[in-house]
Amino acid sequence: MRAMVLHQPGQPLRLEERPDPVPGPGEVRLRVLACAVCRTDLHVVDGELPQGLLPVVPGHEIVGLVEALGDGVTTLHIGQRVGVPWLAHTCGHCRHCGDGHENLCDAPLFTGYTRDGGFASHVVAEAAFCLPLAGSHDAVHTAPLLCAGLIGWRALRTAGEDAEHLGLYGFGAAAHLLIQVARHQGRTVYAFTKPGDEQAQAFARSLGAAWAGGSDDNPPHELDAAILFAPDGSLVPRALAAVRKGGRVVCAGIHMSDIPSFPYQLLWEERQLVSVANLTRRDGADFLMLATGMRLQVETRTYPLEQANQALDDLRSGHLQGAAVLQP
Repeated sequence: MRAMVLHQPGQPLRLEERPDPVPGPGEVRLRVLACAVCRTDLHVVDGELPQGLLPVVPGHEIVGLVEALGDGVTTLHIGQRVGVPWLAHTCGHCRHCGDGHENLCDAPLFTGYTRDGGFASHVVAEAAFCLPLAGSHDAVHTAPLLCAGLIGWRALRTAGEDAEHLGLYGFGAAAHLLIQVARHQGRTVYAFTKPGDEQAQAFARSLGAAWAGGSDDNPPHELDAAILFAPDGSLVPRALAAVRKGGRVVCAGIHMSDIPSFPYQLLWEERQLVSVANLTRRDGADFLMLATGMRLQVETRTYPLEQANQALDDLRSGHLQGAAVLQP
């Protein structure tokens, strides 16, 4: 197998050849068809998260074909197409797992962070955490659904069913999918981009945004809720100022720069500031069922596996519209 490997945060990934992995009990080996590049991968590579496994193969938006089954695997079969998301393992017995909140498990493993991921030709994953993929969507356009889509879906549900006027701060891989789901549900969406990014604003309007402007602009209508995808803590008080009384601001990223101090008046009147963390397998099943029934426009730019560093650089610099996807 071939893999792009991170040995130390802050260093480029290295292309390596390794023996084909052998799945253990309850695991499967997949031939990777496509793996999207997520901002979380960038946080891992840049050392902005607590240190995980090193060396590690990043990547957690994987579409692959089952090539080999470990002992005890009966739910998947050879040749089946599956998705592998961020959540790779949970303990199954902590309080959070018992309460149905496996995304908050006390002893989890994460694909491409604390176990090897999909920036590779092959990957091993727990069968119980693979998501069967139905429909005819090709691998490149399915891969971004495995995190950009899933975390956006969880954030949208956290924003609330009554959030008719919804603001999206940061219009990248997740937001360009979520706006389509929100519009499908009949919501009015307002897109906030980097100030002056007219290309991203035009893209948002083409996908149904009622308004698109800079993150320093005021929307033309008071928001019921706002979702922050951009990892910029200074956007939190701006979003709080834009939501109505009783409105909600949802922080959807795994990492964010420090939130500056802000007057209590912005939070008062029962406004809420919450975060979403990881995802559950139920999130995956629900969202993929919804996505199968919709004709989501998934904007992608493909790169060969060997150009993973270039894909990360393009994401880091903001030179992407939609999602980067690696093809081994």
